[in-house]
Amino acid sequence: MLALVLVAVSLGLSNFAAAIGIGVSGIDARTRLRVGMIFGLFETAMPVLGLVLGRSLATTLGHATRWIGAGLLIAVGGYTVLQATRSPARDDGQAPATPAGQRTGRLLVTGAALSIDNLAAGFALGTFRVSLPVATAVIGVISVAMSLIGLEFGRRIEVRAGKRGELLGGLVLIGVGIAVASALF
Repeated sequence: MLALVLVAVSLGLSNFAAAIGIGVSGIDARTRLRVGMIFGLFETAMPVLGLVLGRSLATTLGHATRWIGAGLLIAVGGYTVLQATRSPARDDGQAPATPAGQRTGRLLVTGAALSIDNLAAGFALGTFRVSLPVATAVIGVISVAMSLIGLEFGRRIEVRAGKRGELLGGLVLIGVGIAVASALF
């Protein structure tokens, strides 16, 4: 069980870092809930999918999953930076509102990018002989908790960052993408 908790925490660290970046850009309570749910869903589903698919897919995919995830994170971060530099900042220090659908779409891409490399973790979890329901619950709860904690840290940073919050959030996502890519070497 300790091994499962440690795996869940290590899987949740990228969500934690990305959630800080998202929280820095200034979000409302509804978006916080969506971030926690989307990140938790992807973070839970990918290792479980890995458990279900088995080891044969692990050798086929290899390190490609990390490259795909890193590339998606860098792309989402770059898009966020581009949007932050193009859109005018409001006088109250908050980023201009974006349509909820666009935010949800970005969150889905970010959630998928953060968790795609967790397929391999699912293969590894199979060696621990943990039950699928237990693995799902532990990984999901820890992922949602780490995402929400990251959002809160980001919110506190956002208060100090002011108008630069969305730009800083995009840069953090790029940094997480680079960190994921550099873990390959």
